[in-house]
Amino acid sequence: MLDTRDHAPSFPAQSPQRSHEPEAGRAPREPCASGRAAALSQPATSLAEFLRDARFDPNDPYALGAMLATLIAHGYDREPGMPLPGHGRTLARWRSLAAVAACDLGLVKLFEGHTDALAILAELDGPPAPDGSRWAVWAAEPPQARVQATTHVADADRTGIRTIDGERADSKRSGGEHAHAERLNRGHNQLRLTGTKAWCSGAQSVTHALITAWLDDEPVLAAVAMDQPSITIDTSNWQAVGMQATASADVHFDASAATLIGASHAYVRRPGFWHGGAGIAACWYGAAARIGGSLRDACAQRADPLRLAQLGATDVALQSAAAVLRETAAWIDTHPNADAQTAALRARLAVEQAADTVMHHATRALGAGPLCRDARFARALADLPVFLRQSHAERDLAALGEQLLAASAQPPNQLSLPTDTQWLL
Repeated sequence: MLDTRDHAPSFPAQSPQRSHEPEAGRAPREPCASGRAAALSQPATSLAEFLRDARFDPNDPYALGAMLATLIAHGYDREPGMPLPGHGRTLARWRSLAAVAACDLGLVKLFEGHTDALAILAELDGPPAPDGSRWAVWAAEPPQARVQATTHVADADRTGIRTIDGERADSKRSGGEHAHAERLNRGHNQLRLTGTKAWCSGAQSVTHALITAWLDDEPVLAAVAMDQPSITIDTSNWQAVGMQATASADVHFDASAATLIGASHAYVRRPGFWHGGAGIAACWYGAAARIGGSLRDACAQRADPLRLAQLGATDVALQSAAAVLRETAAWIDTHPNADAQTAALRARLAVEQAADTVMHHATRALGAGPLCRDARFARALADLPVFLRQSHAERDLAALGEQLLAASAQPPNQLSLPTDTQWLL
């Protein structure tokens, strides 16, 4: 398993229980335990303990957003518990993601997007995120929903274009603040965004977003503050049952101010693109481990040969996936600037297969009872299949096969672990 005992982040003591008590007039909210399968035996101030004691309504998009804000306020979105990928502690990052996923998949969908945005801003030398800001990354590119960008020279005296930190270009600044603003203006062009971005998870909950757009027929990445009147959010097309509370919306931009992050194509060509893609697999793993934990607990109450066989199959699947994730994290930390596509695809597909196996065996072993009477178990079984469809299934398998063939054509001394087609032990 992705055991966190040797890598437990520690934070100043907090009292999260009081802030998460049910509001007056509302039903008590379901406790959120991360589960022993994903996070074990950490100090009282660890992320796992915080999640265990948290109270929120997992079916309420606004409660989900408030819980994201609380995680950020307590510092769980940054060092030491959430190190940047490819900086020597990628596995610790993935363990944190797995712990949040074991708590609730809707919550980790928002939390992973926020932490991915912070990693992207760091990798592409973007402006620093404002304190307490909540971020998303929206990069879906369906042909009917594209955002067009145009460059815009900020005229402070007439337009007062806002930077992503919420200041205005014409605000009064000290000498140091002015120098910082000048650096941003030199390094990050101002844009106007027009069009619709689809599949925007957590749109009602975040303060800022990184979105892909098109500038002069070239793909670019833009940072945008979501409190502009030129931005509207439409959730009417979101009819999901699984992952319902993420409220993935269509977001409409009407000449909205934004900041260009990096050069064209930089978002997908940076090494961290695939680091983040593999991190999604850690989220899937955390949820699958939590489902497996329910099966294990049920077997402890009543074991028969059929249940034990299902538990054994679940253990094999989870242990195998965890081994792939650990190996992938180590490879990324050893080769932080290398192309990690093969490693990431393999990890994602291995965890996807393991998650499918766990859901299959858990539901066959436990029957309809927990699907109908255990809210967390039922929600996990509804959420995880939807989240897993971030995988492109056979298309990703084909892409992995293509990578392996391409690697096999290279000289032997250029083969590294993720692309080794000889399958050596």
